[in-house]
Amino acid sequence: MVPCRACLSGEDLDWLGGRSVSLALDLTTSVTVRPPGARPPAGAAPDGGAGAWAGEVWTFLRRRLPGLGPRPPAVTARSEAPAASGLSSSTALIVALFRAFTEAAVPVAGDAGGWSVPARTLAQWAYEFEFAIFNGGGMDHLAVIAGGLLLLDGRTTGLPEIVRRADFPDEWAVVVLDSATRKDTSDHIRSVRAQLAAGDAKLAAYRDRTDAASAAVWEAVRGRDLSALGVAMSRAHRAMRDLQGMSTPLLEELRSLALRAADLPLKLSGAGGGGALVGVCPAADQAEVVARLRRALGPAHPRARVIPARAAAGLAPEIAAAPAP
Repeated sequence: MVPCRACLSGEDLDWLGGRSVSLALDLTTSVTVRPPGARPPAGAAPDGGAGAWAGEVWTFLRRRLPGLGPRPPAVTARSEAPAASGLSSSTALIVALFRAFTEAAVPVAGDAGGWSVPARTLAQWAYEFEFAIFNGGGMDHLAVIAGGLLLLDGRTTGLPEIVRRADFPDEWAVVVLDSATRKDTSDHIRSVRAQLAAGDAKLAAYRDRTDAASAAVWEAVRGRDLSALGVAMSRAHRAMRDLQGMSTPLLEELRSLALRAADLPLKLSGAGGGGALVGVCPAADQAEVVARLRRALGPAHPRARVIPARAAAGLAPEIAAAPAP
């Protein structure tokens, strides 16, 4: 089971350079290899839910693992995270495919549940696979594999450095408000890459402001100061909106609604132009906060969803302590 992730601060800084804070969430994606000849489960898509990714990941692996056949095994994929929402559901699916295929192809003697390829290697491979398509960064791959709360220091190429990893406070919970409007990562990254190449002053200001917000987010969580966390996440959101145009009128309306209905500060997670907003509240209050938001959405926002979530441990937390190759 591969978790998704929310970015609490620092969108794009994993490849612009600067600090980001990610949190793995228990909205998981799973991929299982079906026995030869087995049909997809009732209600599943003919491709098992993995779409074209399965064949593309298999082609990538064939160049690195000798002896793989020309076609991937049939799989069944399931995901609890909303698609194209800024919660890295696509990365979770890709990592789950890498894990399922490598374990099926290279079994681990005496440890059926272990990694047949080291977790750090799979993180690197999954990053290289997605970079070739989207030209983005590596926050997502580390976030879903290492899990927990990560403070990352971005690199213009390659995986970010995991500066620190921590467990998220048990007394806190996450609320996801999915706007049901899809983001477009590829167009966004092309635009920001052009800003970077041109030395855009607004992009530099954005990087400075969100880097500072990331430091404040990290300190708020480590100090278990929920009020300070909301302030720092809001600072990051305003920088995303005002300096990089990542928000939309609908997302701003949903943020205002959440503050009025549940006193919950929300931050956009992901590249923007749509997607989901995330907030943190006391775990004891999560059910009431979710209920208030659902009532407030009412008939004006019938497609939007409020999803309760908790922090997730990740697949291989030990990679946070492992040196990069």
